[in-house]
Amino acid sequence: MKLSVEFPSIASREGPAAVRKLAKAIEDIGFDQLDMFDHVIMGYPTERRGAPMYPPKMPIMEALMMLSYAAAVTDTIGLGTEVLILPQRQPTLVAKQISTLDTLSGGRVRLGVGVGWQASEYETLNEDFTNRGKRMDEAIHLIRSYWRDEEVNFKGDFYLADAMAMEPKSPQGGNLPIWIGGTSTAALKRVAALGDGWLATAIEDVEVAKSFTQRIHQYAEEAGRDPDQIGMQMMLDVPPRDEAGKQFYKNVDNVIARAEAVKCAGFECGALNATAMFQAGYRSVDALIDQLAVLHDGLRSTLGN
Repeated sequence: MKLSVEFPSIASREGPAAVRKLAKAIEDIGFDQLDMFDHVIMGYPTERRGAPMYPPKMPIMEALMMLSYAAAVTDTIGLGTEVLILPQRQPTLVAKQISTLDTLSGGRVRLGVGVGWQASEYETLNEDFTNRGKRMDEAIHLIRSYWRDEEVNFKGDFYLADAMAMEPKSPQGGNLPIWIGGTSTAALKRVAALGDGWLATAIEDVEVAKSFTQRIHQYAEEAGRDPDQIGMQMMLDVPPRDEAGKQFYKNVDNVIARAEAVKCAGFECGALNATAMFQAGYRSVDALIDQLAVLHDGLRSTLGN
């Protein structure tokens, strides 16, 4: 089973050297993938909207800048977003940013995308929240064209390219993988039709998780694709909601049992949330590194590489 770590932006409070140290340690420990969470801004509750899913003052480093920083201090680990909220960004610019990151990292990038949930974030970035799904589908096609084609001609309902070129092509070029998040029917169909993989949030009921993967496989067959070519990654646990939830990453046996269940549900990659580990009491970069090593060794000894 492959293992990913969702990088904790909270590491930035110890300074740039600590961020570099943690990124390099995640690679040196032996993890396969380093993923970055994405939000540009978080909204406070107001008279017209409720409280957001996360605290408004939660520190979140910009995902692509952070991955570029990590790329400079690592050599082999995969680098990705989990997930980039694509419809609130300009897709031609995203295509260029990701292609550049892939070039500078030596072909280690996976783009993970989703539509997001925070309407106020879209509003502040001057993007339309209501048509985000349709725009994301179109953006994926456009981005792949920029990565693959010498001359890009694209005319969609939302985006246009008239005899344009984007160079240099990155090491992965048009094969640079795009994985997609979400659990709605539209998201699962998007994975099946357009995605190289599915990035699932933690689904605590294994049977529910299996039902989602089965639906993706069904939709893929209906779209004329081979379901076995679609990768699967799941976060091992939900963000802690209470004191009991904060204990998850403290108990190696629990983490191993959960990873085994995730693997049995058809996922070849499990993701550890290092921000949740911080919330569990591993409050420094050194403490996070130590516990990540303990968890990695326990998982590898049980699940293999």
